[in-house]
Amino acid sequence: MTDVLTIPRKDGNAGVTKVAVRRRKRPARPAWEEPPTTVGQAAKGLTFAGVLAVVFVPLWIVVVTSLSTQAAINRAGGLVIWPDGLTLEAYSQMLADTTVRSALLVSLGITVAGTAVSMAVSVLCAYGLSRSRSFGHRFLLTLLVVTMFVSGGLIPTFLVVTGLGGYGQWWALILPGAVSVFNILVLRSFYASTSADLIEAARIDGAGDWRILWSIVLPTSRAVTAVVALFYGVGYWNSFFNVMLYMPTDSEKWPLQYVLFTYVSRGNGMPGSVNAGFGTLEAQTAPLALQMAVVVLTLVPLLIVYPFMQKHFRTGVLTGAIKG
Repeated sequence: MTDVLTIPRKDGNAGVTKVAVRRRKRPARPAWEEPPTTVGQAAKGLTFAGVLAVVFVPLWIVVVTSLSTQAAINRAGGLVIWPDGLTLEAYSQMLADTTVRSALLVSLGITVAGTAVSMAVSVLCAYGLSRSRSFGHRFLLTLLVVTMFVSGGLIPTFLVVTGLGGYGQWWALILPGAVSVFNILVLRSFYASTSADLIEAARIDGAGDWRILWSIVLPTSRAVTAVVALFYGVGYWNSFFNVMLYMPTDSEKWPLQYVLFTYVSRGNGMPGSVNAGFGTLEAQTAPLALQMAVVVLTLVPLLIVYPFMQKHFRTGVLTGAIKG
């Protein structure tokens, strides 16, 4: 197929010049790729809609239930699907609870401090193991890989932490799980693929290992570093099992996830808090609505952080999938 373009003449004469331009054809479909069919397109659409429903419908039910009144929950027989008599009473009562407010601050502090400690240890360890001429790197790498498959177990870990005085201490919620060997290996593979010419040029200019790590390796591995930091942050934010082991009675040091676990499992408020009787018949706020409100509160920080990390997350996944 051709198109005709009309171009004014440049020789000073009146008139125009008509030029026939052949329109570029779309690239032919690869021989191994079958043409789309109506059934196939419909199946893809239904699959995509099903995945969206699996993701968003539970979130919708949780949010609507947290905004529902006691009467709406009674009419629905539990979880509410369609909005009916929405109210913010559950959120106001939750935020009025000193236990929930302190738990939110504890979770934020543990997440920030734990992620910083884990990233510092993982980055330094991965960079050291990525240098082939570093002292004992093969032995240390083998030792780390072995720990991925062989561990002492829960009881020895508990005895070690309590023997070091960690029972009831903040560091017991961070240090026992501060290092992930898998994340170290992922970082190491990226650091090892850093251009050797850049590193040699930096060494010629007099840069040491600290300078090379900070100015060359980390900037060129920003995507994978952000992804690993996100993994660590989500792990600390969702962690509550260590609280059950090392500080089960000190409610002032409980993170938000353990408060959620207590609300959901016991169905009542914290002893001594303003919500201590919300599970009774005289309570104004439904226990289920308050439980769902705490669930929403635990999801909000992740929903806020993830859009800013999505670009790095996608880049890190694609970079890790392309080798050659």
